[in-house]
Amino acid sequence: MTVPLDAMNDLSDDALLVRYANGDSEAARALTARLTPRVFGHAYRLLGNRHDAEDVTQEAMMRLWKIAPEWRQGEAQVSTWLYRVTANLCIDRVRRKPAQSLDSIPDPEDGAQSVAEMLQNKARVGALHAALGALPDRQRQAVVLRHLEGLGNPEIARIMNIGPRAVESLIARGKRALAVVLAGRRKDLGYTDD
Repeated sequence: MTVPLDAMNDLSDDALLVRYANGDSEAARALTARLTPRVFGHAYRLLGNRHDAEDVTQEAMMRLWKIAPEWRQGEAQVSTWLYRVTANLCIDRVRRKPAQSLDSIPDPEDGAQSVAEMLQNKARVGALHAALGALPDRQRQAVVLRHLEGLGNPEIARIMNIGPRAVESLIARGKRALAVVLAGRRKDLGYTDD
């Protein structure tokens, strides 16, 4: 029996994946609507490129559908598994692709900002992406998951398949490295000590 799409909002990711594996296409639509924006956001933050993030999102979701018949409910959270797959796909893409120019990274448009604010934000985003790009892969992944995705250390540990103390260490080292890289840019990025 197929459940209407709006009635699936109360079902867990696990339950929807199991329903999909059993032939319920509405469950796939509900799970896609729920998870795709998160996967894309995570991929975009790690890659800084909309086109690559879209490709990674599509590949990560395809891998989810392929694993669905073998999914063992309760062993792992679907979102944790998907964050890990997304991060791994991003790392693979970065390793096989030459670095791209900061000018090629599109900035989100916001009609409420003045031109000066948009330029300032562009400089800040560019500086952050460049600084994140200078970090080793695992430090970058930990910092992005914690400070841009807002995940807690235990979930990051599961995604990265490491212990919570290792997560804390990666985040601390990553933040120190970012502070060093960005320290000399405070004034030109519009930050004052007032």
